[in-house]
Amino acid sequence: MNQQSERDLSAVKEYLDATMAPDPQRAAKVVAPGFVCRFTGNRKFDAPDGPTGFNAARYKWVKKRIERYDVVPGDRQTIIYSLGYLYGEWPDGTAFDNNRYVDRFVVQDGLILETDVWNDSAEWILDPDCATAGQSRAAE
Repeated sequence: MNQQSERDLSAVKEYLDATMAPDPQRAAKVVAPGFVCRFTGNRKFDAPDGPTGFNAARYKWVKKRIERYDVVPGDRQTIIYSLGYLYGEWPDGTAFDNNRYVDRFVVQDGLILETDVWNDSAEWILDPDCATAGQSRAAE
């Protein structure tokens, strides 16, 4: 990995650590002017406190178990994917785990220009049995 990609990956790691704290002011230190976050359900935010506020209403608490980063170096920008699982509690206190997520970041000069966020939470909220469907089949 080149120096630019390492710097950009460090920014993404800092952003994710800060947003899971949650500390949106700290996360804002690694986003560029004009930052855009396209969140689940095509919600758009222009600052890290947008997704943090949305998550505060959707979950009692939530954290990411990051499995890996995929880094795609470019001439001026680095594309970084963070993949893993969400775990936490729904507002009613029910625990959840193994909720897949993918975050895609566009980073330049150590600042995040944009991010896209996808996860299984909407499906799990609409049909809680989705969370255990794969486990049931695996146990058979």
